[in-house]
Amino acid sequence: MTLWTMIWPNHTLEFGRRTLVMGILNVTPDSFSDGGRHFEFEKAIAGGLRMVEEGADIIDIGGESTRPFAPELDAETETARVVPVIEALAKRVPVPISIDTYKAGVAREALDAGASIINDISALRFDPEMAPLAASRGVPVVLMHMQGTPRNMQENPHYDDLFGEIGLFLQEAVERALRAGIREDLIILDPGIGFGKTFTHNLHLIQQFSRFASLGKPILAGPSNKAFIGHILKKKAHERDTGTMAAVAACVLNGAAAVRVHNVRLAVETVAIVDAIKRGSIDQNAES
Repeated sequence: MTLWTMIWPNHTLEFGRRTLVMGILNVTPDSFSDGGRHFEFEKAIAGGLRMVEEGADIIDIGGESTRPFAPELDAETETARVVPVIEALAKRVPVPISIDTYKAGVAREALDAGASIINDISALRFDPEMAPLAASRGVPVVLMHMQGTPRNMQENPHYDDLFGEIGLFLQEAVERALRAGIREDLIILDPGIGFGKTFTHNLHLIQQFSRFASLGKPILAGPSNKAFIGHILKKKAHERDTGTMAAVAACVLNGAAAVRVHNVRLAVETVAIVDAIKRGSIDQNAES
């Protein structure tokens, strides 16, 4: 068992002892998965509080949809969506809040409002100010693989060597972060399920998720409600909980240290069972 402990101001996360659950809180009117369910301020706050009650270890807040072919949002609108929610939740929840953005200006305002993790789908590539910002604030970063941009990533994804190319991309992302001064122990990697991949690519990634262990960092898996699940089950995005939990279970069995999900309650239950199976024992602190 590989363990990673991240310690930074006001927070500590332990990866490896059990699978951590990151709850997705989309403050958008056009999310592919929840259809704007948390777009209104009060609903967003209630949703974040509920995730913590259900066992989320991290709340990931985003103000711009990154679904395939989604239009780019200006930083001012994105900031206006996320900052009030972060400010309100940061005062009421003990878990770290992650800001899901690739724009340094948005991340800066979010960190000032109480966020303490940067989840950058571009792996610090789209905004040259993002890496120095993360380094200066001393916060963890999630670096994700994506082929192209959300606008074009699904036009014709192609790889000559799926794992070799993704692995090299993520290793270069780590090196980019280290050059900027980001602490090595504050880096989380995400292979980017559904971001510039065909359905078959996604299945292969999950099937052989353990291959990313060689990168030496905690690996985050994000299969939640993705299109390949809908394709297999013939279900709309909001009907994919069962398929998502099956994918989550497979990712965890194959080495994911954390999972990013819309349905926190089901994910917490799913990973508890899978973690017990991996250990081959019941948590001694659990009730009989």
